[in-house]
Amino acid sequence: MAESERQSPPDSSEEIPPATQNFLIPKKEIHTVPDMGKWKRSQAIEKLVALLNTLDRWIDETPPVDQPSRFGNKAYRTWYAKLDEEAENLVATVVPTHLAAAVPEVAVYLKESVGNSTRIDYGTGHEAAFAAFLCCLCKIGVLRVDDQIAIVFKVFNRYLEVMRKLQKTYRMEPAGSQGVWGLDDFQFLPFIWGSSQLIDHPYLEPRHFVDEKAVNENHKDYMFLECILFITEMKTGPFAEHSNQLWNISAVPSWSKVNQGLIRMYKAECLEKFPVIQHFKFGSLLPIHPVTSG
Repeated sequence: MAESERQSPPDSSEEIPPATQNFLIPKKEIHTVPDMGKWKRSQAIEKLVALLNTLDRWIDETPPVDQPSRFGNKAYRTWYAKLDEEAENLVATVVPTHLAAAVPEVAVYLKESVGNSTRIDYGTGHEAAFAAFLCCLCKIGVLRVDDQIAIVFKVFNRYLEVMRKLQKTYRMEPAGSQGVWGLDDFQFLPFIWGSSQLIDHPYLEPRHFVDEKAVNENHKDYMFLECILFITEMKTGPFAEHSNQLWNISAVPSWSKVNQGLIRMYKAECLEKFPVIQHFKFGSLLPIHPVTSG
């Protein structure tokens, strides 16, 4: 993502030949105790991206198998079994050793975030599990809320790329009633965050996301438009027919109204729907304690 993404410094362990090194006069960057977050968070973000890169590489190492059924390739189960076995080790690369006791609990949300290995499907409940995974990392201090832009536009965006690769490679089914809970059969959250990214944009308006030219020219910079591009790559026919909810949203006059409406829709159609939330897991970091009236 373009301007919305914070660039993390390169890994200090990489050795650059002196001939290509751009030398700088060293200066202090950590002026206050809160500034320590710059150092800690940049490492955590890069480690999370590396974790997702590992999941991506495992897809390449686990090609689809020949089978009579067109959808739900059973090679996905082989891929998932590897994640199931290695999840705690992967999470341990992100979580510092003094927080190692949290790894088994946090790893559950990572495993829940990539689809169901029995049904070979994926939906908004799995997407919510990845949001919960990130939330847990925030709660134990590995990630900080004030680094939310990088969390969304770097880490979550990389997660989206891996999930799309899973969906395409193994022909995963939309979870639930053919994706009834999602805007594009599989996802919902990137439309919320993507619409917030476009609020007060100087020329891109909601009506433009059904314009093929506008999408092709701007999708690399905006999460919402990247979602639209993926839909048009996966589906055929008029946009108004295969993505009617989104087509209706394109008539909303401003991105702020789109964003507000999507948040209400997510609460009503995902967070308050039994078919989605029945699979969500609760622990010490995300307990199910009732809210006390204040």
